[in-house]
Amino acid sequence: MLHEFAPAPASARDTRTLPTNLLDRIERFGRPATTAGQYASLAIVYSWFGGMKFTAYEAEGLVGLVSNNPFLSWAYSLFSVRDFSSLLGVLELSIGALIAARLISPIYSLVGGVLSAGLFATTLSFMGTTPGVLVPELGFPAITVAPGQFLLKDIGLLALSLWIAIDSLGALRASKD
Repeated sequence: MLHEFAPAPASARDTRTLPTNLLDRIERFGRPATTAGQYASLAIVYSWFGGMKFTAYEAEGLVGLVSNNPFLSWAYSLFSVRDFSSLLGVLELSIGALIAARLISPIYSLVGGVLSAGLFATTLSFMGTTPGVLVPELGFPAITVAPGQFLLKDIGLLALSLWIAIDSLGALRASKD
């Protein structure tokens, strides 16, 4: 049974058809391209979101999320709405820079991926603490567009953050061998 999963002998590989060769090329070049795209996409998201945190619009938009969350509601007793948003902007821009710094060393993107995972785990906690996420009259699992669906996307961003951390760890370990 295991022989079914073994690679074909060299003679069989030499006679592959054009579609198989094309698929091999797509996989060979597609993997590095999609890997780079994943790092770049999360760095862009952090740059954009982080930059927006310096605006009054974004700072005010966070109030309903942060003030209802037991993990973060204390922040408004220490910082103004704008100051907290600006601090969050610095954090997000820093995480984006660490993820982009994978071009320099995987240690940076490892730290960025771990910080990113922590940030998205925190924002996902807003799903249970922010009023207006659920639409009770529609029953479970109905959620609102904002803030419900806005927060739900963070599941994918959390998974991407963890993938980046693990990929970076693998690259870091490979470089030490």
